Amino acid sequence: MRADGKIDYLELPGRDMAATKAFYTDVFGWSFVDYGPRYAAYDEGLDGGFDGDPELGTRAPLPVLYATDLNAMQARVEAASGIIVKPIYPFPGGRRFHFRDPAGSELAVWSES
Repeated sequence: MRADGKIDYLELPGRDMAATKAFYTDVFGWSFVDYGPRYAAYDEGLDGGFDGDPELGTRAPLPVLYATDLNAMQARVEAASGIIVKPIYPFPGGRRFHFRDPAGSELAVWSES
């Protein structure tokens, strides 16, 4: 069940999408749903996806939290001195924003609407 502020999704870098998908399929038996040539989602205990966007370069895993009211959650992040890295934007499945916490970690928050 989705709940405000809980980790709901985990994005990982996937520079070579074919090799990344082959590795996880061969080793762990994972299956994927492709959302274009640079994104493959998985549902293997914790939903997530591999992002193969070359513009991103090397980056750390991106924990994605859930919010029923995305605008209110962005306001709460800002009020607590979180730094908005990407303001609310649409993506397949909903909308989301990215922020940095006081330690410099980047996270995202998403909502279906």
